[in-house]
Amino acid sequence: MKLGKRPAHPRRSDFLFKTFLPKTLPAYPKEFGHERSIGVWPMFENDRVGDCAIAGAAHEHMLWTTLGMNPAPFDDAGVLADYSAISGYVPGDESTDTGCDMHDVMAYRAKTGLLDAAGNRHQVAAYLSLDPGNVDHILLAMWMFGAVGIGIEFPDSAMEQFHDGLPWDVVPGAQIEGGHYIPGVAYRNGDIEVVTWGEVVPMTMAFLSRYCDEAWVMVSQEVIDDTGRTPEGFDFLALREALNSL
Repeated sequence: MKLGKRPAHPRRSDFLFKTFLPKTLPAYPKEFGHERSIGVWPMFENDRVGDCAIAGAAHEHMLWTTLGMNPAPFDDAGVLADYSAISGYVPGDESTDTGCDMHDVMAYRAKTGLLDAAGNRHQVAAYLSLDPGNVDHILLAMWMFGAVGIGIEFPDSAMEQFHDGLPWDVVPGAQIEGGHYIPGVAYRNGDIEVVTWGEVVPMTMAFLSRYCDEAWVMVSQEVIDDTGRTPEGFDFLALREALNSL
């Protein structure tokens, strides 16, 4: 399995999720998520190429379009084409498989959009940075928008846990192997469930707090209903107007 997220580097120009929150925050449920609406989460070549940031983004659009009752197919060819466009990867040349900076990925998703198997592009209307240390905001954003993008410094112990079918949890003495991007799609039994390498993997709050170095929430119109709200009732139109006024 391959990693592929470059180190996080917050920018002063980043839109912050907390800026758009009301003073009194809505309460997210004890459990939530729509991960079971997807029967198969494809690998998208992330077992041999460091395209995790694009594979994870394709998983997010799969989920959003499914919830929006217009499921879009994604395939390896489209994911690799977008990975090449963003990172400069040349298929067959391992020296160019250097992963992605998430600012580049987010900008590409907003301006160009990801290519699906039918030749259509899927853009996000906006993206906002989450404080990686604020677990409540990460969970709130996941509940509001169906998924959040989580960037982690990946410890070698997590690879062993993945192969053993165990939750990702903190193991003393583990060594960082690189960066990884995964969508957080559910909250169950006190753990965040993330999608990676074709599987849904539980991640403990301790693991998130220890290893998350960046997190993003994307606003996708694909999951918005006729009233301009997400499945959980968040007002998409109000957020878009606020962003346009900046």
